[in-house]
Amino acid sequence: MNITIGKPWAVCEKGGRQNNEDSIYPLPERINANQQLFLVCDGVGGAEKGEIASALACESFQTYFSTFLNGEATEDFINKAIRYTEARFDDYVSVHPEAKGMATTLTMVSVGKNGITLAHVGDSRIYHLRQGEILYQTEDHSLVNSLVRLGKITRDEAAHHPQKNVILRAIQGTEHPTEADVVLLDNIQAGDYLFMCTDGVLERVSNQELTSIFRKNGSPENIKNDLMVSCSGKTRDNFSFYIIPIQNVLDSTGFKQNILSFLYSFI
Repeated sequence: MNITIGKPWAVCEKGGRQNNEDSIYPLPERINANQQLFLVCDGVGGAEKGEIASALACESFQTYFSTFLNGEATEDFINKAIRYTEARFDDYVSVHPEAKGMATTLTMVSVGKNGITLAHVGDSRIYHLRQGEILYQTEDHSLVNSLVRLGKITRDEAAHHPQKNVILRAIQGTEHPTEADVVLLDNIQAGDYLFMCTDGVLERVSNQELTSIFRKNGSPENIKNDLMVSCSGKTRDNFSFYIIPIQNVLDSTGFKQNILSFLYSFI
């Protein structure tokens, strides 16, 4: 499977916070046509240097992938990248002890030959959308999501729960090792979107609103603009996201799904 992406659009804003603890990779001005790795991280810790944690996670993952990836990003490979990142956190804290306790969520999209691999740690989220419908979304590693899955509270109650920001997994350091949930999406079509975001976006945009934005807009730039309208000046948290459009898909039989055939299906 040969997947070609269109021009991605990204935002990384401090929102209602005094500083921005979110980080994304790559920076929008550095994207090239062959980009295969995307990261969105939300630093945790405030005074414990959450902004360093998210930036260091992006840098460490990119370094590990560019140095060691040979083929597909497997679950084992991704969790080795987490081990490497945790060791980098230890190195930083040994020089800057005031950063002890820093942590970050992580979402990762890797475009490969077998499909698109997703990985996440924490409550930042990844969606796979087609024609405005959510085909897949990651499950938050959060206290409230665990309560929802246990039937203790409803999803509506979770949205306003006083502990909704408590996460159960984060990248911290080797003293607190964690693992990512990893999934391979092999049902990818031209016209699909991958959407990655921190919980600052989810503070203002529900799944229903998200599907409405993706359904009504004809371009990723318009989607980005509508999301900015929903979030700018309205969030208490930082908010960051990546919009990744799927432009072409060449499957194993050599059949090319392109944007034109996708559009013709509506004629």
